Amino acid sequence: MMSIEILKETGALLEGHFLLSSGRHSDRYAQNAKLLQYPDKAAQVLSVVAQKLKDLEIDVVCGPAMGGIIVAYELGRQLGKRAIFTERENNVMTLRRGFEIKKGEKVLITEDVVTTGKSSMETAKVIEELGGQVVGIACIVDRRVNDIFCPVYSAMQLEIATYEAEECPLCKAGIPLVKPGSRKFDK
Repeated sequence: MMSIEILKETGALLEGHFLLSSGRHSDRYAQNAKLLQYPDKAAQVLSVVAQKLKDLEIDVVCGPAMGGIIVAYELGRQLGKRAIFTERENNVMTLRRGFEIKKGEKVLITEDVVTTGKSSMETAKVIEELGGQVVGIACIVDRRVNDIFCPVYSAMQLEIATYEAEECPLCKAGIPLVKPGSRKFDK
């Protein structure tokens, strides 16, 4: 089964009116937590990514909380690598819980969805400050809206239209706005 079909089957591809962490609005949203609640389906989708990574030198996989944690665990399991995560403390990305990145370690950042790369950039900063080397970003859904600082390895690419709030046709149609993500930000 194709990865996009699994997203639809698990209810992870939502349709409606969504407030993205960028502040933009969208008519679709990849809520990959709905996919990740099914370990067998998550393993199947992420095996596509693991196959793309098989020749990449990786010492550790590191996912930013929340969306990257389960992805890091599953890719770490499939690749036979250590899996850790970063998290925000006082709204700043950090490495806690006794996790370490040793100088020179090659680190793969993992995400559920990559759009602007903001969480990945925050995680890369932590990795580099500890002497690690970022070798890429692995994700379930690549829906980048701009170039990102390193290669991206994904199970699928989705093009989802986004709108500035003032120009959003969904707002003009009176469709209620939903904020599905976890990042805190000012509207």
